[in-house]
Amino acid sequence: MKTKKTLKQSAQFLIAPLFVLLICGCAVGPDFRVPDAPSVDRYTKSELPEKTIASDTKGGIEQKFIIGRDISREWWTLFHSDALDQLIRQALQENPSVALAQARLREARENRAAQFGSFFPSVDAGASVSRQRVSGASLGQPGAGSTTFSLINASIGVSYTLDIFGGLRRQLEALDALVEYQGYQLEGAYLILTSNIVTSAMLEASLRKQTRATREIIDFQTQQLKLVKERYNLGAVALADVLAQQSQLAQTEATLPVLEKNLSFVRHQLAVLVGKAPSEIDLPEFDLETMSLPQELPVSLPSTLLRQRPDIKAAEAVLHQASAQVGVATANLYPKITLSGSYGVVSNSLGDLFNGQSVIWNIGAGLLQPVFHGGTLRAQRRAAVAAYDQSLAQYRLTILQSFQNVADALRSLEIDALALEAQVKAEQAARESLELTRKQYELGAVSYPFLLNAQQQYQVAYINLVGAQSARFADTAALFVALGGGWWQDRADRKDTSQLSQE
Repeated sequence: MKTKKTLKQSAQFLIAPLFVLLICGCAVGPDFRVPDAPSVDRYTKSELPEKTIASDTKGGIEQKFIIGRDISREWWTLFHSDALDQLIRQALQENPSVALAQARLREARENRAAQFGSFFPSVDAGASVSRQRVSGASLGQPGAGSTTFSLINASIGVSYTLDIFGGLRRQLEALDALVEYQGYQLEGAYLILTSNIVTSAMLEASLRKQTRATREIIDFQTQQLKLVKERYNLGAVALADVLAQQSQLAQTEATLPVLEKNLSFVRHQLAVLVGKAPSEIDLPEFDLETMSLPQELPVSLPSTLLRQRPDIKAAEAVLHQASAQVGVATANLYPKITLSGSYGVVSNSLGDLFNGQSVIWNIGAGLLQPVFHGGTLRAQRRAAVAAYDQSLAQYRLTILQSFQNVADALRSLEIDALALEAQVKAEQAARESLELTRKQYELGAVSYPFLLNAQQQYQVAYINLVGAQSARFADTAALFVALGGGWWQDRADRKDTSQLSQE
């Protein structure tokens, strides 16, 4: 009883003042504060028009810019393609890049939980049994014989490092920031995956329509070749006209395999994005004719964009982590105090193991003060400050690039509408010119080179029209992606899940 009382008094004598130091201790180093955002209220220098112009063709509707409206989380559904929606939902479940980001987030959470355990004392229990033979000479008794005995030991050890200067707290803060970073990386994985699928689907639709348009041009040129041959057999045209039409047809046919190859490559990419090998899945066929161009386009305010885009929030988390690492490096310059103690029993027989004479204990405190490390600790702190400066520059650069992405997308949509209107007019003019030239050629009013030139102009105008149509779809998707894709709306759920996992 006296031994236990002495142990208790010694522990109180050492722990009480150190506990006061712990409570009064502060976390050295900078307290993180999100840098001030750029003071801008719009993305482009000139005023954004309320809506784009309309054209009488597929994808030619006017689009209205709704300033300040939040983007939908499932923004791809605005294209009204059930096949696209189902493919994205399947990809979100099976794509390895999403699984990779999810695993990294779980790893960061568990590392954070492991660091949180450093705030509690570590307790270890141990037991040992040994058989020893000791000579009398080793005990200072040269004439004595050897002694053989057993030694049984059981003890519990406790150690605890006081976080007086906040080094452990800063390490936990850095790991908290890493958890946030991995969460934003998961958002980024969702955004990249959905945007890649939408972009690939749009590209497939464009290639499919270009392929169809090329086949129509080939059919038309084949009919023209038949007509020229008939006129040649009647002696109405020269052989050069036949050869010129054959050459034109061959050149058009040569573009078809390239389109078909690119179409196959895009479908292979879509299969991989879904998480399947190209041979494992039957993909739907995407066509611009089955998609609708969104008429209302939400445009977040610049101040809101900073809270929505996952790359900006990820850069902010990296900056927070770098700030905490400065605190860790600063705390390493200060003393470290460690408390330790153990309580146990030791005896050379089991029968005497638990009597009062077998009890052993110790309690102590250790102080470690860095004195001289060749400038290592201060250099490490300066390196941590430099790393923070790098992260701050990267954070600001990410914001500027984000503003550029949105500005580019907005201007692209405005110009796309103008370009589509121009291409519609160009295609109509080229088609009417071709029809007129063909009739004139049949009547002998113009020579064959005029007809050939009209064919070439129409072919170029038709393909350019398809490209202008697909550009409006693709750039609309680019705007949704530039605005963050709506995945920020899941952050509250992710934080709740994180708290549950820690509990």
